[in-house]
Amino acid sequence: MVSDKKQGADVDRKLEAMRHSTSHVMAEAVLSMFPDAKFGIGPTIENSFYYDFELPRTLTPDDLPVIEAKMKEIVAANTPFVCEEVTKDEARKLFATQPYKLELIDEIPEETVTIYRQGSFTDLCRGPHVSSTGEIGGFRLLSIAGAYWRGSEKNPMLQRIYGTAWPTEQELDDYLKHLEELEARDHRRLNKQLNLYIAPEEIGGGLIIYGPKAGRIRTVVEDFWRQEHYANGYELLYTPHIGLRTLWETSGHLDFYKENMYSPIDIEGQQYYLKPMNCPFHILAYKSQLRSYRDLPLRWAELGTVYRYERSGVLLGLMRVRGFTQDDAHIICTPEQIDGEIAEVLRFSLHMWQAFGFDDYKIYLATRPEKAIGTEEQWTQAAEALRKVLEEQGLPYEVDEGGGAFYGPKIDIKINDSLGRAWQMTTIQFDFNLPERFDMVYTGADGQEHRPYMVHRALLGAWCRFFGLLIEHYAGAFPVWLAPVQVVIIPVADRHLDYARKIEAELKKERVRVEVDVRSERMNLKIRQAQLDKIPCMLVVGDREMENGTVAVRLRSGAQLPAEPVSRFREAILKTIAGRDRELVTLDS
Repeated sequence: MVSDKKQGADVDRKLEAMRHSTSHVMAEAVLSMFPDAKFGIGPTIENSFYYDFELPRTLTPDDLPVIEAKMKEIVAANTPFVCEEVTKDEARKLFATQPYKLELIDEIPEETVTIYRQGSFTDLCRGPHVSSTGEIGGFRLLSIAGAYWRGSEKNPMLQRIYGTAWPTEQELDDYLKHLEELEARDHRRLNKQLNLYIAPEEIGGGLIIYGPKAGRIRTVVEDFWRQEHYANGYELLYTPHIGLRTLWETSGHLDFYKENMYSPIDIEGQQYYLKPMNCPFHILAYKSQLRSYRDLPLRWAELGTVYRYERSGVLLGLMRVRGFTQDDAHIICTPEQIDGEIAEVLRFSLHMWQAFGFDDYKIYLATRPEKAIGTEEQWTQAAEALRKVLEEQGLPYEVDEGGGAFYGPKIDIKINDSLGRAWQMTTIQFDFNLPERFDMVYTGADGQEHRPYMVHRALLGAWCRFFGLLIEHYAGAFPVWLAPVQVVIIPVADRHLDYARKIEAELKKERVRVEVDVRSERMNLKIRQAQLDKIPCMLVVGDREMENGTVAVRLRSGAQLPAEPVSRFREAILKTIAGRDRELVTLDS
Protein backbone atom coordinates (compact mmCIF):
# COMPACT_ATOMS: atom_id res chain seq x y z
CA MET A 1 0.00 0.00 0.00
CA VAL A 2 1.37 3.41 -1.00
CA SER A 3 1.83 5.72 1.99
CA ASP A 4 -0.05 9.05 2.25
CA LYS A 5 3.30 10.84 2.29
CA LYS A 6 4.39 9.23 -1.00
CA GLN A 7 1.01 9.94 -2.56
CA GLY A 8 1.32 13.55 -1.49
CA ALA A 9 4.81 13.79 -2.99
CA ASP A 10 3.54 12.32 -6.28
CA VAL A 11 0.70 14.87 -6.40
CA ASP A 12 3.14 17.71 -5.69
CA ARG A 13 5.45 16.57 -8.52
CA LYS A 14 2.56 16.36 -10.99
CA LEU A 15 1.32 19.81 -9.95
CA GLU A 16 4.80 21.28 -10.28
CA ALA A 17 5.18 19.74 -13.74
CA MET A 18 1.84 21.20 -14.80
CA ARG A 19 2.74 24.68 -13.51
CA HIS A 20 6.13 24.52 -15.20
CA SER A 21 4.41 23.50 -18.43
CA THR A 22 2.02 26.44 -18.05
CA SER A 23 4.99 28.81 -17.84
CA HIS A 24 6.20 27.47 -21.20
CA VAL A 25 2.74 27.97 -22.68
CA MET A 26 2.79 31.55 -21.38
CA ALA A 27 6.21 32.09 -22.97
CA GLU A 28 4.87 30.82 -26.29
CA ALA A 29 1.90 33.19 -26.02
CA VAL A 30 4.19 36.15 -25.25
CA LEU A 31 6.39 35.25 -28.24
CA SER A 32 3.33 35.32 -30.49
CA MET A 33 2.70 38.93 -29.35
CA PHE A 34 6.36 40.00 -29.36
CA PRO A 35 8.38 37.97 -31.92
CA ASP A 36 11.62 39.67 -30.83
CA ALA A 37 11.16 38.90 -27.13
CA LYS A 38 14.20 37.74 -25.16
CA PHE A 39 13.56 35.02 -22.59
CA GLY A 40 15.00 34.63 -19.12
CA ILE A 41 13.80 31.77 -16.92
CA GLY A 42 10.36 30.38 -16.05
CA PRO A 43 10.37 28.30 -12.86
CA THR A 44 7.60 27.24 -10.50
CA ILE A 45 7.26 28.80 -7.06
CA GLU A 46 4.83 28.11 -4.22
CA ASN A 47 1.33 27.78 -5.74
CA SER A 48 2.50 29.66 -8.82
CA PHE A 49 4.95 30.15 -11.66
CA TYR A 50 6.57 33.05 -13.48
CA TYR A 51 8.63 33.86 -16.57
CA ASP A 52 11.02 36.76 -17.14
CA PHE A 53 11.11 38.60 -20.46
CA GLU A 54 12.95 41.43 -22.17
CA LEU A 55 10.28 43.08 -24.33
CA PRO A 56 10.10 46.05 -26.72
CA ARG A 57 7.55 47.82 -24.52
CA THR A 58 6.34 47.84 -20.93
CA LEU A 59 3.47 45.48 -20.23
CA THR A 60 0.28 46.72 -18.57
CA PRO A 61 -2.44 44.78 -16.72
CA ASP A 62 -4.55 45.04 -19.90
CA ASP A 63 -2.03 42.74 -21.61
CA LEU A 64 -2.67 39.84 -19.24
CA PRO A 65 -6.14 38.86 -20.60
CA VAL A 66 -4.75 38.97 -24.14
CA ILE A 67 -1.88 36.64 -23.19
CA GLU A 68 -4.33 34.37 -21.33
CA ALA A 69 -6.57 34.10 -24.39
CA LYS A 70 -3.63 32.99 -26.52
CA MET A 71 -2.60 30.50 -23.83
CA LYS A 72 -6.09 28.95 -23.91
CA GLU A 73 -5.73 28.43 -27.66
CA ILE A 74 -2.41 26.64 -27.12
CA VAL A 75 -3.91 24.46 -24.37
CA ALA A 76 -6.92 23.60 -26.53
CA ALA A 77 -4.58 22.49 -29.35
CA ASN A 78 -3.30 19.72 -27.04
CA THR A 79 0.23 19.97 -28.44
CA PRO A 80 2.71 17.43 -27.03
CA PHE A 81 5.77 18.45 -25.02
CA VAL A 82 8.79 16.80 -26.65
CA CYS A 83 12.12 16.47 -24.83
CA GLU A 84 15.36 16.33 -26.83
CA GLU A 85 18.99 16.06 -25.85
CA VAL A 86 21.32 18.19 -27.99
CA THR A 87 24.95 19.24 -27.88
CA LYS A 88 25.81 22.63 -26.46
CA ASP A 89 26.87 23.78 -29.95
CA GLU A 90 23.48 22.77 -31.34
CA ALA A 91 21.78 24.57 -28.46
CA ARG A 92 23.78 27.75 -29.17
CA LYS A 93 22.51 27.70 -32.76
CA LEU A 94 18.93 27.16 -31.61
CA PHE A 95 19.13 30.09 -29.18
CA ALA A 96 21.43 32.34 -31.23
CA THR A 97 19.08 35.33 -30.75
CA GLN A 98 18.50 34.65 -27.03
CA PRO A 99 21.38 36.12 -24.97
CA TYR A 100 20.03 34.96 -21.60
CA LYS A 101 19.71 31.37 -22.81
CA LEU A 102 23.25 31.53 -24.25
CA GLU A 103 24.56 32.64 -20.85
CA LEU A 104 22.86 29.66 -19.20
CA ILE A 105 24.19 27.24 -21.83
CA ASP A 106 27.76 28.42 -21.23
CA GLU A 107 27.44 27.65 -17.52
CA ILE A 108 26.22 24.06 -17.96
CA PRO A 109 29.17 21.72 -17.24
CA GLU A 110 27.88 18.80 -19.31
CA GLU A 111 28.50 18.59 -23.06
CA THR A 112 24.83 18.05 -23.80
CA VAL A 113 21.69 19.90 -22.70
CA THR A 114 17.97 19.17 -22.82
CA ILE A 115 15.41 21.22 -24.66
CA TYR A 116 11.62 21.00 -24.74
CA ARG A 117 9.45 21.75 -27.75
CA GLN A 118 5.73 22.37 -27.92
CA GLY A 119 4.65 23.17 -31.44
CA SER A 120 6.88 25.93 -32.83
CA PHE A 121 8.15 26.98 -29.38
CA THR A 122 11.47 25.67 -28.05
CA ASP A 123 12.99 26.29 -24.63
CA LEU A 124 16.16 25.31 -22.80
CA CYS A 125 14.85 23.23 -19.91
CA ARG A 126 15.48 20.24 -17.67
CA GLY A 127 11.75 19.65 -17.18
CA PRO A 128 9.67 17.91 -16.05
CA HIS A 129 6.54 18.65 -18.07
CA VAL A 130 3.14 17.11 -18.63
CA SER A 131 2.69 15.04 -21.79
CA SER A 132 0.80 17.72 -23.72
CA THR A 133 -0.65 21.18 -23.32
CA GLY A 134 -4.15 19.71 -23.04
CA GLU A 135 -3.27 18.31 -19.60
CA ILE A 136 -3.01 21.84 -18.17
CA GLY A 137 -5.97 22.66 -15.91
CA GLY A 138 -7.25 26.04 -14.76
CA PHE A 139 -4.80 28.96 -14.85
CA ARG A 140 -4.75 32.71 -14.35
CA LEU A 141 -2.09 35.37 -14.89
CA LEU A 142 -1.83 37.42 -11.70
CA SER A 143 0.57 40.32 -12.00
CA ILE A 144 3.54 41.99 -13.67
CA ALA A 145 6.71 43.05 -11.85
CA GLY A 146 10.26 44.13 -12.59
CA ALA A 147 13.07 41.69 -11.87
CA TYR A 148 16.80 41.99 -12.42
CA TRP A 149 18.25 39.16 -14.46
CA ARG A 150 19.50 36.58 -11.98
CA GLY A 151 18.66 38.91 -9.10
CA SER A 152 21.64 41.23 -9.61
CA GLU A 153 21.24 45.00 -9.82
CA LYS A 154 24.19 45.00 -12.23
CA ASN A 155 22.11 43.09 -14.79
CA PRO A 156 19.26 44.27 -17.05
CA MET A 157 15.80 44.74 -15.60
CA LEU A 158 13.36 42.25 -17.10
CA GLN A 159 9.58 42.06 -16.94
CA ARG A 160 8.23 39.20 -14.85
CA ILE A 161 4.74 37.79 -15.37
CA TYR A 162 3.35 35.81 -12.44
CA GLY A 163 0.63 33.21 -12.84
CA THR A 164 -1.00 30.30 -11.05
CA ALA A 165 -2.26 26.96 -12.33
CA TRP A 166 -4.39 24.23 -10.74
CA PRO A 167 -5.69 20.82 -11.83
CA THR A 168 -9.31 22.04 -12.03
CA GLU A 169 -11.19 25.30 -12.50
CA GLN A 170 -12.79 24.83 -9.07
CA GLU A 171 -9.38 24.62 -7.39
CA LEU A 172 -8.31 27.71 -9.32
CA ASP A 173 -11.42 29.60 -8.14
CA ASP A 174 -10.79 28.53 -4.53
CA TYR A 175 -7.20 29.76 -4.72
CA LEU A 176 -8.22 33.09 -6.27
CA LYS A 177 -10.71 33.59 -3.43
CA HIS A 178 -7.88 32.83 -1.01
CA LEU A 179 -5.76 35.50 -2.71
CA GLU A 180 -8.61 37.99 -2.35
CA GLU A 181 -8.74 37.25 1.38
CA LEU A 182 -4.97 37.68 1.62
CA GLU A 183 -5.20 41.04 -0.12
CA ALA A 184 -8.06 42.15 2.12
CA ARG A 185 -5.98 41.26 5.21
CA ASP A 186 -2.68 42.68 3.94
CA HIS A 187 -1.39 44.83 6.80
CA ARG A 188 -0.23 47.51 4.37
CA ARG A 189 -3.70 47.83 2.91
CA LEU A 190 -5.41 47.78 6.31
CA ASN A 191 -2.96 50.39 7.58
CA LYS A 192 -4.29 52.88 5.03
CA GLN A 193 -7.72 52.40 6.56
CA LEU A 194 -6.72 52.20 10.22
CA ASN A 195 -3.82 54.71 10.23
CA LEU A 196 -1.54 52.68 12.49
CA TYR A 197 1.99 53.46 11.23
CA ILE A 198 3.94 55.28 8.54
CA ALA A 199 7.17 54.48 6.71
CA PRO A 200 8.20 57.86 5.30
CA GLU A 201 10.85 57.99 2.59
CA GLU A 202 12.50 60.89 4.44
CA ILE A 203 13.87 58.51 7.12
CA GLY A 204 14.90 55.75 4.70
CA GLY A 205 13.56 52.36 3.76
CA GLY A 206 12.72 49.73 6.33
CA LEU A 207 12.23 52.20 9.21
CA ILE A 208 8.83 52.61 10.85
CA ILE A 209 7.08 55.38 12.79
CA TYR A 210 4.19 54.04 14.88
CA GLY A 211 1.24 56.38 15.33
CA PRO A 212 -0.92 56.86 18.43
CA LYS A 213 -3.16 53.85 17.74
CA ALA A 214 -0.24 51.49 17.19
CA GLY A 215 1.42 53.08 20.22
CA ARG A 216 -1.53 52.08 22.38
CA ILE A 217 -1.49 48.50 21.11
CA ARG A 218 2.26 48.25 21.61
CA THR A 219 1.97 49.58 25.15
CA VAL A 220 -0.68 46.97 26.02
CA VAL A 221 1.43 44.17 24.50
CA GLU A 222 4.63 45.30 26.22
CA ASP A 223 2.92 45.77 29.60
CA PHE A 224 1.49 42.26 29.38
CA TRP A 225 4.88 40.94 28.22
CA ARG A 226 6.67 42.54 31.20
CA GLN A 227 4.12 41.27 33.73
CA GLU A 228 4.37 37.73 32.36
CA HIS A 229 8.16 37.80 32.38
CA TYR A 230 8.35 38.99 35.95
CA ALA A 231 5.82 36.28 36.91
CA ASN A 232 8.02 33.66 35.21
CA GLY A 233 11.25 34.53 36.97
CA TYR A 234 12.84 36.98 34.53
CA GLU A 235 14.51 40.31 35.23
CA LEU A 236 14.65 43.10 32.64
CA LEU A 237 17.75 44.75 31.23
CA TYR A 238 18.19 47.88 29.09
CA THR A 239 21.29 48.12 26.92
CA PRO A 240 22.90 50.67 24.53
CA HIS A 241 22.22 50.83 20.80
CA ILE A 242 25.90 50.85 19.81
CA GLY A 243 29.04 49.03 20.92
CA LEU A 244 32.78 49.15 20.27
CA ARG A 245 34.26 47.15 17.42
CA THR A 246 36.17 44.94 19.88
CA LEU A 247 32.88 43.81 21.42
CA TRP A 248 31.63 42.48 18.06
CA GLU A 249 35.02 40.95 17.32
CA THR A 250 34.92 39.03 20.58
CA SER A 251 31.37 37.85 19.97
CA GLY A 252 32.19 36.68 16.44
CA HIS A 253 29.60 38.87 14.77
CA LEU A 254 32.19 40.67 12.65
CA ASP A 255 33.45 37.32 11.39
CA PHE A 256 30.13 35.57 10.86
CA TYR A 257 27.42 38.24 10.66
CA LYS A 258 29.11 41.30 9.17
CA GLU A 259 27.01 41.29 5.98
CA ASN A 260 23.96 42.00 8.17
CA MET A 261 25.62 44.86 10.09
CA TYR A 262 25.90 48.52 9.18
CA SER A 263 29.15 50.37 8.55
CA PRO A 264 31.02 51.50 11.66
CA ILE A 265 30.57 54.91 13.24
CA ASP A 266 33.78 56.78 14.06
CA ILE A 267 33.71 58.34 17.54
CA GLU A 268 36.95 59.97 18.69
CA GLY A 269 38.99 57.62 16.55
CA GLN A 270 37.25 54.44 17.69
CA GLN A 271 34.81 52.36 15.67
CA TYR A 272 31.33 51.67 17.03
CA TYR A 273 28.65 49.48 15.43
CA LEU A 274 24.87 49.62 15.68
CA LYS A 275 23.93 46.45 17.50
CA PRO A 276 22.37 43.65 15.46
CA MET A 277 21.78 41.66 18.66
CA ASN A 278 21.63 42.23 22.41
CA CYS A 279 23.53 39.17 23.65
CA PRO A 280 27.03 40.66 24.09
CA PHE A 281 25.64 43.34 26.40
CA HIS A 282 23.84 40.76 28.55
CA ILE A 283 27.06 38.80 28.82
CA LEU A 284 28.92 41.88 30.03
CA ALA A 285 26.22 42.37 32.67
CA TYR A 286 26.86 38.78 33.77
CA LYS A 287 30.62 39.34 33.92
CA SER A 288 30.28 42.54 35.94
CA GLN A 289 30.57 40.52 39.15
CA LEU A 290 31.55 37.06 40.37
CA ARG A 291 28.83 34.44 39.96
CA SER A 292 28.15 31.29 41.96
CA TYR A 293 26.13 28.22 41.07
CA ARG A 294 23.70 29.51 43.70
CA ASP A 295 22.98 32.54 41.45
CA LEU A 296 21.94 30.39 38.52
CA PRO A 297 19.82 30.22 36.52
CA LEU A 298 19.72 33.88 35.51
CA ARG A 299 16.88 34.82 33.16
CA TRP A 300 17.42 38.25 31.67
CA ALA A 301 15.04 39.75 29.13
CA GLU A 302 15.02 42.94 27.11
CA LEU A 303 12.77 44.73 24.66
CA GLY A 304 15.89 45.74 22.76
CA THR A 305 15.98 47.66 19.50
CA VAL A 306 18.45 46.21 16.99
CA TYR A 307 19.53 47.16 13.48
CA ARG A 308 20.19 44.72 10.65
CA TYR A 309 21.04 45.48 7.06
CA GLU A 310 18.42 44.27 4.60
CA ARG A 311 18.60 44.88 0.86
CA SER A 312 15.93 47.28 -0.34
CA GLY A 313 14.48 44.61 -2.62
CA VAL A 314 13.45 42.40 0.31
CA LEU A 315 11.91 45.09 2.54
CA LEU A 316 8.21 44.39 3.03
CA GLY A 317 5.96 46.59 5.15
CA LEU A 318 6.24 45.55 8.79
CA MET A 319 7.39 42.03 7.93
CA ARG A 320 10.94 42.89 6.79
CA VAL A 321 12.53 46.06 8.17
CA ARG A 322 15.96 47.39 9.10
CA GLY A 323 15.38 48.54 12.67
CA PHE A 324 13.13 46.69 15.11
CA THR A 325 12.52 45.93 18.76
CA GLN A 326 12.91 42.29 19.70
CA ASP A 327 11.60 40.54 22.80
CA ASP A 328 15.00 39.11 23.53
CA ALA A 329 16.15 37.10 26.53
CA HIS A 330 19.17 35.10 27.64
CA ILE A 331 19.19 32.30 30.15
CA ILE A 332 22.50 31.52 31.81
CA CYS A 333 22.52 28.27 33.75
CA THR A 334 24.50 25.24 34.84
CA PRO A 335 24.69 22.14 32.58
CA GLU A 336 22.37 20.33 35.01
CA GLN A 337 19.70 23.04 34.61
CA ILE A 338 19.68 23.27 30.81
CA ASP A 339 16.97 20.67 30.08
CA GLY A 340 14.55 22.18 32.56
CA GLU A 341 15.18 25.72 31.32
CA ILE A 342 14.57 24.80 27.67
CA ALA A 343 11.39 22.94 28.63
CA GLU A 344 10.20 25.98 30.57
CA VAL A 345 10.91 28.33 27.64
CA LEU A 346 8.84 26.08 25.37
CA ARG A 347 5.94 26.14 27.82
CA PHE A 348 6.20 29.90 28.29
CA SER A 349 6.33 30.60 24.57
CA LEU A 350 3.22 28.56 23.81
CA HIS A 351 1.42 30.24 26.72
CA MET A 352 2.25 33.66 25.29
CA TRP A 353 1.03 32.79 21.80
CA GLN A 354 -2.20 31.35 23.14
CA ALA A 355 -2.81 34.59 25.05
CA PHE A 356 -2.80 36.44 21.71
CA GLY A 357 -5.15 33.95 20.09
CA PHE A 358 -2.70 31.62 18.32
CA ASP A 359 -2.83 27.91 19.08
CA ASP A 360 -1.82 26.38 15.74
CA TYR A 361 1.93 25.92 15.33
CA LYS A 362 4.75 23.66 14.13
CA ILE A 363 8.09 23.09 15.84
CA TYR A 364 11.43 22.66 14.04
CA LEU A 365 14.85 21.56 15.28
CA ALA A 366 17.40 23.55 13.25
CA THR A 367 20.86 21.98 12.93
CA ARG A 368 24.37 23.13 12.03
CA PRO A 369 24.62 25.51 9.05
CA GLU A 370 27.48 25.54 6.57
CA LYS A 371 28.95 28.68 8.17
CA ALA A 372 29.33 27.87 11.87
CA ILE A 373 31.51 28.16 14.96
CA GLY A 374 32.48 25.19 17.13
CA THR A 375 33.33 21.54 16.76
CA GLU A 376 31.15 18.78 15.38
CA GLU A 377 31.06 17.27 18.86
CA GLN A 378 29.74 20.50 20.41
CA TRP A 379 27.03 20.79 17.78
CA THR A 380 25.95 17.19 18.20
CA GLN A 381 25.80 17.53 21.99
CA ALA A 382 23.80 20.76 21.81
CA ALA A 383 21.37 19.47 19.18
CA GLU A 384 20.78 16.31 21.20
CA ALA A 385 19.99 18.41 24.27
CA LEU A 386 17.28 20.26 22.34
CA ARG A 387 15.99 17.04 20.78
CA LYS A 388 15.79 15.36 24.19
CA VAL A 389 13.64 18.14 25.64
CA LEU A 390 11.25 18.10 22.67
CA GLU A 391 10.79 14.36 22.93
CA GLU A 392 10.42 14.37 26.73
CA GLN A 393 7.73 17.05 26.40
CA GLY A 394 5.95 14.96 23.77
CA LEU A 395 6.09 17.80 21.26
CA PRO A 396 6.13 16.70 17.60
CA TYR A 397 8.83 18.39 15.52
CA GLU A 398 10.60 18.36 12.15
CA VAL A 399 14.34 18.69 11.53
CA ASP A 400 15.49 21.77 9.61
CA GLU A 401 18.87 20.60 8.34
CA GLY A 402 21.41 23.45 8.30
CA GLY A 403 18.93 25.98 9.70
CA GLY A 404 20.77 26.74 12.95
CA ALA A 405 22.44 30.02 13.94
CA PHE A 406 26.19 30.29 13.39
CA TYR A 407 26.81 29.77 17.12
CA GLY A 408 24.50 26.87 17.86
CA PRO A 409 21.41 24.78 17.01
CA LYS A 410 17.95 26.07 17.80
CA ILE A 411 14.27 25.29 18.15
CA ASP A 412 12.02 27.36 15.90
CA ILE A 413 8.27 27.64 16.36
CA LYS A 414 6.28 28.62 13.28
CA ILE A 415 2.89 30.09 14.08
CA ASN A 416 -0.05 29.50 11.72
CA ASP A 417 -2.40 32.44 11.32
CA SER A 418 -6.14 32.45 10.56
CA LEU A 419 -5.43 31.86 6.85
CA GLY A 420 -3.15 28.90 7.54
CA ARG A 421 0.08 30.75 6.73
CA ALA A 422 3.17 29.80 8.74
CA TRP A 423 5.26 32.56 10.32
CA GLN A 424 8.71 32.04 11.86
CA MET A 425 8.44 33.81 15.21
CA THR A 426 9.74 32.01 18.34
CA THR A 427 13.41 30.98 18.48
CA ILE A 428 15.19 29.07 21.27
CA GLN A 429 18.93 28.88 20.56
CA PHE A 430 21.54 26.83 22.37
CA ASP A 431 24.87 28.69 22.53
CA PHE A 432 28.13 26.99 23.50
CA ASN A 433 30.19 29.64 21.68
CA LEU A 434 29.70 32.97 23.47
CA PRO A 435 30.31 31.68 27.01
CA GLU A 436 33.71 30.50 25.80
CA ARG A 437 34.52 33.59 23.73
CA PHE A 438 33.73 35.90 26.66
CA ASP A 439 35.27 33.54 29.23
CA MET A 440 32.06 33.33 31.26
CA VAL A 441 32.48 31.36 34.48
CA TYR A 442 30.73 30.59 37.72
CA THR A 443 31.99 29.04 40.94
CA GLY A 444 30.56 25.56 41.41
CA ALA A 445 29.73 23.69 44.63
CA ASP A 446 33.25 22.24 44.44
CA GLY A 447 34.77 25.73 44.67
CA GLN A 448 36.14 25.46 41.11
CA GLU A 449 35.38 27.63 38.07
CA HIS A 450 32.95 26.17 35.53
CA ARG A 451 31.59 27.33 32.17
CA PRO A 452 27.85 28.12 32.17
CA TYR A 453 25.44 27.15 29.42
CA MET A 454 23.57 29.90 27.61
CA VAL A 455 20.22 29.98 25.79
CA HIS A 456 19.13 32.81 23.49
CA ARG A 457 15.39 33.16 23.26
CA ALA A 458 12.82 35.35 21.50
CA LEU A 459 9.15 34.51 22.07
CA LEU A 460 7.13 36.94 19.98
CA GLY A 461 10.16 37.87 17.88
CA ALA A 462 10.45 41.31 16.32
CA TRP A 463 7.67 43.68 17.41
CA CYS A 464 7.08 44.98 13.87
CA ARG A 465 6.64 41.48 12.45
CA PHE A 466 4.46 40.42 15.37
CA PHE A 467 2.33 43.55 14.88
CA GLY A 468 1.98 42.85 11.16
CA LEU A 469 0.94 39.29 12.00
CA LEU A 470 -1.63 40.55 14.51
CA ILE A 471 -3.12 42.95 11.96
CA GLU A 472 -3.48 40.25 9.31
CA HIS A 473 -4.59 37.46 11.67
CA TYR A 474 -7.47 39.59 12.95
CA ALA A 475 -7.97 41.57 9.70
CA GLY A 476 -7.48 44.72 11.79
CA ALA A 477 -10.34 43.84 14.17
CA PHE A 478 -8.13 43.41 17.24
CA PRO A 479 -9.43 41.60 20.33
CA VAL A 480 -11.06 44.00 22.75
CA TRP A 481 -8.14 43.91 25.19
CA LEU A 482 -5.73 44.96 22.40
CA ALA A 483 -7.93 47.39 20.46
CA PRO A 484 -6.49 50.94 20.45
CA VAL A 485 -10.01 52.30 20.99
CA GLN A 486 -12.25 49.83 22.81
CA VAL A 487 -15.39 51.93 23.03
CA VAL A 488 -16.69 54.92 21.08
CA ILE A 489 -19.64 56.88 22.45
CA ILE A 490 -21.94 58.33 19.78
CA PRO A 491 -24.29 61.13 20.92
CA VAL A 492 -27.35 61.37 18.67
CA ALA A 493 -27.37 65.18 18.94
CA ASP A 494 -25.31 67.91 20.59
CA ARG A 495 -27.71 68.00 23.58
CA HIS A 496 -26.56 64.46 24.42
CA LEU A 497 -22.88 65.41 24.50
CA ASP A 498 -22.68 66.08 28.26
CA TYR A 499 -24.18 62.66 29.00
CA ALA A 500 -21.66 61.07 26.64
CA ARG A 501 -18.80 62.87 28.37
CA LYS A 502 -20.03 61.65 31.75
CA ILE A 503 -19.99 58.02 30.55
CA GLU A 504 -16.55 58.58 29.02
CA ALA A 505 -15.20 59.80 32.37
CA GLU A 506 -16.64 56.77 34.20
CA LEU A 507 -15.04 54.34 31.76
CA LYS A 508 -11.71 56.14 31.74
CA LYS A 509 -11.53 55.78 35.51
CA GLU A 510 -11.47 52.03 34.86
CA ARG A 511 -8.76 52.53 32.20
CA VAL A 512 -11.06 51.62 29.35
CA ARG A 513 -9.82 53.18 26.10
CA VAL A 514 -12.85 55.25 25.15
CA GLU A 515 -13.57 58.23 22.89
CA VAL A 516 -16.60 60.41 22.17
CA ASP A 517 -17.45 61.17 18.53
CA VAL A 518 -18.19 64.88 18.80
CA ARG A 519 -18.55 65.50 15.07
CA SER A 520 -21.70 67.21 13.81
CA GLU A 521 -22.59 64.29 11.58
CA ARG A 522 -25.58 61.97 11.29
CA MET A 523 -25.66 59.09 13.79
CA ASN A 524 -25.60 56.43 11.05
CA LEU A 525 -22.51 57.98 9.51
CA LYS A 526 -20.74 57.91 12.90
CA ILE A 527 -21.70 54.26 13.38
CA ARG A 528 -20.43 53.42 9.92
CA GLN A 529 -17.11 55.15 10.61
CA ALA A 530 -16.68 53.27 13.90
CA GLN A 531 -17.26 49.99 12.04
CA LEU A 532 -14.67 50.95 9.41
CA ASP A 533 -12.26 51.77 12.25
CA LYS A 534 -13.07 48.30 13.65
CA ILE A 535 -13.86 49.67 17.13
CA PRO A 536 -15.32 46.77 19.16
CA CYS A 537 -18.14 48.63 20.94
CA MET A 538 -20.31 51.61 20.06
CA LEU A 539 -22.52 53.24 22.69
CA VAL A 540 -25.31 55.27 21.12
CA VAL A 541 -26.90 57.77 23.52
CA GLY A 542 -30.03 59.84 22.88
CA ASP A 543 -33.00 61.18 24.81
CA ARG A 544 -34.20 57.75 26.00
CA GLU A 545 -30.74 56.74 27.20
CA MET A 546 -30.32 60.02 29.08
CA GLU A 547 -33.66 59.60 30.82
CA ASN A 548 -33.03 55.97 31.81
CA GLY A 549 -29.28 56.13 32.53
CA THR A 550 -28.63 53.50 29.86
CA VAL A 551 -26.63 53.02 26.65
CA ALA A 552 -27.62 51.37 23.35
CA VAL A 553 -24.81 48.95 22.52
CA ARG A 554 -23.76 48.16 18.96
CA LEU A 555 -20.87 45.88 18.00
CA ARG A 556 -18.47 46.27 15.08
CA SER A 557 -20.04 43.15 13.56
CA GLY A 558 -23.26 45.13 13.09
CA ALA A 559 -25.09 43.37 15.94
CA GLN A 560 -27.27 45.56 18.16
CA LEU A 561 -27.70 44.56 21.83
CA PRO A 562 -30.54 45.56 24.15
CA ALA A 563 -30.10 48.86 25.98
CA GLU A 564 -28.64 48.40 29.44
CA PRO A 565 -27.52 50.51 32.40
CA VAL A 566 -24.09 52.11 32.12
CA SER A 567 -22.92 50.20 35.20
CA ARG A 568 -23.83 46.87 33.63
CA PHE A 569 -21.99 47.70 30.40
CA ARG A 570 -18.97 48.78 32.45
CA GLU A 571 -18.91 45.40 34.18
CA ALA A 572 -19.23 43.61 30.84
CA ILE A 573 -16.40 45.51 29.14
CA LEU A 574 -14.10 45.05 32.14
CA LYS A 575 -14.88 41.31 32.18
CA THR A 576 -14.11 41.14 28.46
CA ILE A 577 -10.78 42.92 28.83
CA ALA A 578 -9.74 40.82 31.82
CA GLY A 579 -10.56 37.62 29.94
CA ARG A 580 -8.67 38.80 26.83
CA ASP A 581 -11.75 37.96 24.75
CA ARG A 582 -12.00 38.96 21.12
CA GLU A 583 -15.52 40.42 21.33
CA LEU A 584 -17.72 41.81 24.09
CA VAL A 585 -19.07 39.14 26.42
CA THR A 586 -22.29 39.48 28.39
CA LEU A 587 -22.38 39.08 32.14
CA ASP A 588 -24.62 36.04 31.72
CA SER A 589 -22.15 34.18 29.47
